[in-house]
Amino acid sequence: MGSKKPIILTGALIGTLAVALVKFGNPINMGICIVCFIRDTAGGLGLHRAGAVQYIRPEIIGIALGAFLAALRGGDFNARGGSAPFTRFLVGIFVVIGSLMFLGCPLRMVLRLAGGDLNALLGLLGFAAGIYGGVWFLNNGFTLKRTYSLPRTEGYLFPALQLAFLGLLVAKPEFIFFSTEGPGASYAPLIISLAAGVIIGLAAQRTRLCMVGGLRDLIMFKDTHLISGFLAIFVVALTGSLLGGSFNLGLADQPVAHADGLWNFLGMMLAGLGSVLLGGCPLRQLILGAEGNIDSVITFMGMLVGAAFAHNFGLAASAAGPTANGRIAVLLGLVLLLALGFFHSERAMEVRMEGDVNLHV
Repeated sequence: MGSKKPIILTGALIGTLAVALVKFGNPINMGICIVCFIRDTAGGLGLHRAGAVQYIRPEIIGIALGAFLAALRGGDFNARGGSAPFTRFLVGIFVVIGSLMFLGCPLRMVLRLAGGDLNALLGLLGFAAGIYGGVWFLNNGFTLKRTYSLPRTEGYLFPALQLAFLGLLVAKPEFIFFSTEGPGASYAPLIISLAAGVIIGLAAQRTRLCMVGGLRDLIMFKDTHLISGFLAIFVVALTGSLLGGSFNLGLADQPVAHADGLWNFLGMMLAGLGSVLLGGCPLRQLILGAEGNIDSVITFMGMLVGAAFAHNFGLAASAAGPTANGRIAVLLGLVLLLALGFFHSERAMEVRMEGDVNLHV
């Protein structure tokens, strides 16, 4: 493994940008949140009608475009796909449902901790438990099978989609929605958000930054390389919140959060398990999609649909806590992902093969 300096610097850069974006207008403890911003984008496109979370987030567009440019320049752009696409789509849906039960992706979990939100500790424990479960499946031969080379033009479609989103955000046609209150109405100026996203995409693509990969590697190989980037995000964001006066240590009265510990735990457990099965956290899926990985693009589309489902069907939590529908969805998601983990493992394949042999005896 190479030097940790690049990934630590990337983490420090992302932590700095997260703090700066809050200063420029993004919600507190939500300078950058991949799932929250996908949710807002889904609302801006009219895929759900929750008025408080509707805004096509430039940060998502910038991250994708920055990663695309970095992949082209670094020779990492490679159009490929075909690895269990519908499974990835479904898992993407449930990663978002789990994250919106907690009210944040792994990146926001770190930022919430840095802001003093102790509810995120239970989210972190659940996230780690989900990753342990995913690692167990990996150690038992879990695989979504190989990918296949695709025409290079296929890989250009995802960055083109992001440019289309940017065009809609700038043009503001009548069919695009903008929140007038709530988290969706809190945002930094477009050019600042877009530039921050591009910088994050460039840096994260080069260093392979991934919270799930960091904890997975720590558990499987005792390797601290990837996780060091997120530790750097935490340290810088903590410093920023302390200096900026926004640090608020405790469980109650945290911004865009609830204090139901069980469902914070289970929501992030679902997100962690799903992310391991997918091979990366929501940020990493966004980066991979920009590199030409169509399986990750399918996952991104699943996350977009998942965000729409979460608000159309009352699955997302709020400051008041989780909904009954959300609790059911998280439990169903855990059952589904455990089943997928088993049926895509080599051990399950061996059992099925033995059954086929017995049938023919």
